[in-house]
Amino acid sequence: MLIIPAIDLKDGECVRLRQGLMDDSTVFSDDPLSVAQRWVDAGCRRLHLVDLNGAFAGEPVNGEVVTAITAAYPNVPVQIGGGIRTLETIEHYVKAGVSYVIIGTKAVKEPEFVVEACRAFPGKIIVGLDAKDGFVATDGWAEVSDIQASDLAKQFESDGVSAIIYTDISRDGMMQGVNVEATLAMARASNIPVIASGGITLMEDIKALQALTDQGICGAITGRAIYEGTLDMALAQAYCDEHA
Repeated sequence: MLIIPAIDLKDGECVRLRQGLMDDSTVFSDDPLSVAQRWVDAGCRRLHLVDLNGAFAGEPVNGEVVTAITAAYPNVPVQIGGGIRTLETIEHYVKAGVSYVIIGTKAVKEPEFVVEACRAFPGKIIVGLDAKDGFVATDGWAEVSDIQASDLAKQFESDGVSAIIYTDISRDGMMQGVNVEATLAMARASNIPVIASGGITLMEDIKALQALTDQGICGAITGRAIYEGTLDMALAQAYCDEHA
């Protein structure tokens, strides 16, 4: 299982939000490139970038920062989400060296776009499903739909999606622990590998997820915990490697 550090970009800075609220953010660094270096030096094998401004604007806003990170660390796969609504945007990121592009809101509102994206960029597409009480949220989590996240996951089974990032909004940034049950339910809902996100706080969360890798959980995204020091990224990855 991969431990994937999150670098959330807002106004060119590295921040973390609580429950996706743009006005409830903590700035961890004004130099995202140095943050990326910190996690690469710690041995991460993938980086998770989110253009928070882009998620609300519906188009990339922090693209220059993303490009700078991929250029600096060409051997570290980068996945990027936030405001990705067109094939042109995906092409831009892929040309910039991004390994995986995360489609969130557009995947919920126009599932056929996922089919198009997977055909145009095979192996590059991840779907981000963010849920509150099991229901999918969109538009930077500003809207909660009446669609069950697990039902939507099944729709993407035959499309060629590389992974699903499942985020429990109620846990995200709150340091309350990962929702293991909901993540497991998502993994069992389809044959697409699931990356857990939201609430990962302590080594116990990593151990709980690692124990379920045979059920389809392949990664864990962590943000606030590794910035505030309740979780050591390098130790967490070493544990997962040892128990693989």
